[in-house]
Amino acid sequence: MSFAVIKTGGKQYKVKAGEILKIEKLDISKPNSKIEFKDILAYGDNKTAELGSPKVDGAKVEADLIKNGKNRTVLVFKKRRRKNSRRKNGHRQEFSLIRIKKIFSKDGKVLSEAPKISNTQKKEEKNK
Repeated sequence: MSFAVIKTGGKQYKVKAGEILKIEKLDISKPNSKIEFKDILAYGDNKTAELGSPKVDGAKVEADLIKNGKNRTVLVFKKRRRKNSRRKNGHRQEFSLIRIKKIFSKDGKVLSEAPKISNTQKKEEKNK
């Protein structure tokens, strides 16, 4: 099974074809739009691996945007004891849910491709 290590949103993710990821929010807002990640740090399979220094030129990963959303609220509560001082704040981090479709090598060959998804699987993804 082929994998790739991509960099997006200041983080690194090890991805495989067909995998669904929750990453930092992307500017693209339309669902089912195509996304290309060109910051590939490494790729390979069970036998070989290609490492970049720092990136592998020519390699890319294609993905589909499933949806943009917000995580659950994280409460931030600060209290200074014996001073009657307190502050309550909330934060909802935005995210993008993506499905990895294809992983390309630096030559442009397709290393791995996700299987086609049926309509029932699309409906399940919308309900998430």
